[in-house]
Amino acid sequence: MMQEQLYAHFHPDEHRFVDKASEWVERAGQHTVKLTDFLDPRQIFILTTLANRNPDVQVRFDGGHPGAERKRALVAPDYRVLDDEEMGISLIEITSEDEKLKELDHGDFMGAILGLGIKRDKIGDIYVREDGCHFLVASEIADYIRLNLSQVHRLHVRTEQLPLDKLMATETKLDEMLLSVASLRLDGIVSDVYRLSRAKVLVPIKAGRCKVNWKQEEDPSKPLKQGDVVSLQGFGRFKVLEVEGVTKKGRYRLKIGKYA
Repeated sequence: MMQEQLYAHFHPDEHRFVDKASEWVERAGQHTVKLTDFLDPRQIFILTTLANRNPDVQVRFDGGHPGAERKRALVAPDYRVLDDEEMGISLIEITSEDEKLKELDHGDFMGAILGLGIKRDKIGDIYVREDGCHFLVASEIADYIRLNLSQVHRLHVRTEQLPLDKLMATETKLDEMLLSVASLRLDGIVSDVYRLSRAKVLVPIKAGRCKVNWKQEEDPSKPLKQGDVVSLQGFGRFKVLEVEGVTKKGRYRLKIGKYA
């Protein structure tokens, strides 16, 4: 019954992760330590929520640097000192002599890494720069990536492991756009941002391929607010940077940032 009550707070698609996280917390309460793979902000929220219900358990999160979005978690009994525990995060640098390197984007690097047969859960944040890319990985696969990643989008690259303190975390680039919308409904804003018809965006939203703040959202009429991060599978993601006000005709002026 307890689990059923717990499920009521989360989307059905999240129940599998809720089960896993519940087990980590339960075992930590019985003196077992668990180092997880990289978690997204929604999974971090779920794990934190579950751990907070158990006074005998603590969690430490680390993504390789303070502003990381994706983080590994160490779930442990509350008496254990976690500050010096190894979090198993390694830094990999990709460089190339090829001028075309600066044309590559986040998706190109991600595709090359996943193309090695690596699960997304083993990869932390990816920072793209003009002269290459820094990304964080679970230490247990760092050597495998270093030895096998030699091409990104048909470009020959060099892959090297660096100490974590050499990480150059770039600011996420957002392409800003201004919108005037009739309402703050999810489907309306998504269709304007990606220049798709309302009918075209309803299908992926209702099919569960849209997330708001990393949580699956199937209600097209959900109102968005300032700070919300929205992703639509196959189209990327954007952030509602500002709700700037209402025009005389009653339309909302929005500033949107599309992740480059």
